[in-house]
Amino acid sequence: MTVPQQRSVPIPVFTDAEAGAKVFPDSDARRFNYYTPAKRKQTHYEDVTVEVQPDPRHYLTQGWLYGFSDGRGGYPLDWTELKSWGSDRPEPKRFPGSGGKGYDWPALGWHEFRDPNEEWELTLYRYNANVVRQLNQNVDAARQTKAFEQWNQNWVRFVERNVGAWMHVDHGLGLYLYANANRRAPTNMHNNAISVNSMHRIRSAQDLALYNLTLTEEIPGFDGAAHLQTWNEDPAWQGVRETAEKLTAIDDWCEAIFASNVVFEPLVGELFRSHLVMHAAPRNGDYVTPTIVGAEEYDFAERDLRYTIPLFRLLVDDREFASRNKAIMQRWLSAWVPACVAAARTLQPLWSQPDAKPPRFEDGLDAVKSRFGGIVSDLGLSAPEELGQ
Repeated sequence: MTVPQQRSVPIPVFTDAEAGAKVFPDSDARRFNYYTPAKRKQTHYEDVTVEVQPDPRHYLTQGWLYGFSDGRGGYPLDWTELKSWGSDRPEPKRFPGSGGKGYDWPALGWHEFRDPNEEWELTLYRYNANVVRQLNQNVDAARQTKAFEQWNQNWVRFVERNVGAWMHVDHGLGLYLYANANRRAPTNMHNNAISVNSMHRIRSAQDLALYNLTLTEEIPGFDGAAHLQTWNEDPAWQGVRETAEKLTAIDDWCEAIFASNVVFEPLVGELFRSHLVMHAAPRNGDYVTPTIVGAEEYDFAERDLRYTIPLFRLLVDDREFASRNKAIMQRWLSAWVPACVAAARTLQPLWSQPDAKPPRFEDGLDAVKSRFGGIVSDLGLSAPEELGQ
């Protein structure tokens, strides 16, 4: 019998310098205690989102770990004109032995925001995967049942031009407004909510693009490139195009979210999606397009607007800057409401294009104005006189 060879293996020596070796009062705590939960119990969303993005006014004794070429570091609070309590205090003075002190714990009001949708990475993937799966099933079912053959010719022309044109709005705002605002917002809670908003718009643009390709394959004579000429040249779309492009040029991240979610979407987006496409489509034999457009409508009405209201409500009710913030938001309303109402009115010729007409344009416009008035009221603001244009 062969005796197994004894191997020489180094024996680990523990010095108590290893990570996790030190015992302190909260060593066995089962929950984080570096933030105050919004409700009685902490949520998974708060654990993975709140205070994940460091802030030198809270923890970083050495200041920001990175900066920009002009000397500013991290997430400057002057990237928006609005202010939240504590944001007028300078950053604590840093010097050897200061321990990061300078004044008492400055819990900035920006850190009070919580997304009621509780969005983070996992929820984003799950939600969008479910939406795309359902839309694909709807389109596949329509293919198999030859549902596209029920469309009349005028409706085919309407979809290829106008529904296709809306993907330019979704793509532009998703990529150049929301994604940009996400980078400029000061906390992870804001970043997550706004980036999810961005992904909703980009996904919606992709949904419409893929739908456009499907219709090109399924409907003889469907012009998959007609939306480009419509977006670039059709007079009915130039007001929307101009307004959407101006929105993407906003530098202030709060104004960008306010102008798009509080003003543009209720007055223009919902008017086009709900009061035109979703009303007219079934009357013209189309039961598929409303599912595509309706998914985006749900994104805004039930999710994106849901985080927007508490975000700005905190600033309207701010303990230091309430009156200042309200004055700024009223100014934004006065600037963007006339532009969006004018853009909505340029769309009026679209209401006469389908064979089976949707409800009157003026009725739809009155409905979205009423909806907009309710949103403004929820924020404690006043609808501007320009709304009556």
